[in-house]
Amino acid sequence: MSEELMERLLAQADETAGEPAFRRITAAGIRRQARRRRLVRIGVPTTVAAVITLAAGLWAIGTRAQGLQPEPQRIASLEEQVRRLQAQNSATLRLVQEVLEKDRQDRRLASLNAELASIPDPMREIDRQVDKTAFILVYQADKLYKELNQTESAVRAYKEVIQLFPTNQWADVARERLSQIEQRRLNKSDGQKGEARWEPRNT
Repeated sequence: MSEELMERLLAQADETAGEPAFRRITAAGIRRQARRRRLVRIGVPTTVAAVITLAAGLWAIGTRAQGLQPEPQRIASLEEQVRRLQAQNSATLRLVQEVLEKDRQDRRLASLNAELASIPDPMREIDRQVDKTAFILVYQADKLYKELNQTESAVRAYKEVIQLFPTNQWADVARERLSQIEQRRLNKSDGQKGEARWEPRNT
């Protein structure tokens, strides 16, 4: 009978402990492990004492059934000890379960914090997308101006970049391109005036 009770208590302790988890060693983990070992040091002797006392009580009951009448006061004392040890054992098991639950919650919180750290900053992602869009618009305007020789369409595209993204680095590039286009127009206009001025007269 005592072996069956011991097996049941050990099985209950195994269920409470759960599967072992291998993880990185941290100061908090070492503290939790020390606390768990302290609880086990308290719980195991208490459980063993309860089993021994229960076995003694069962033996006393067995001897009474066989006609050997032990002292009633001693039986009452043993029964009281068994009740006390059972209550203490239950309290210890509850405490172990609470510690294990707290440990599971801590692991879950650490996992959530790791997930949160892996999520990119939304503002940084928005800045990256804005920069990418402004670059594409400048690239398309450059293509219109340099490859397709569509100066007016390119000018409109550069102005759109400046209007949509005034503080972006590609808006500065668009301003520079517009300045270059305007300078070429002025140079071309001055060259045409000079040619008209120095044109030889027919006599």
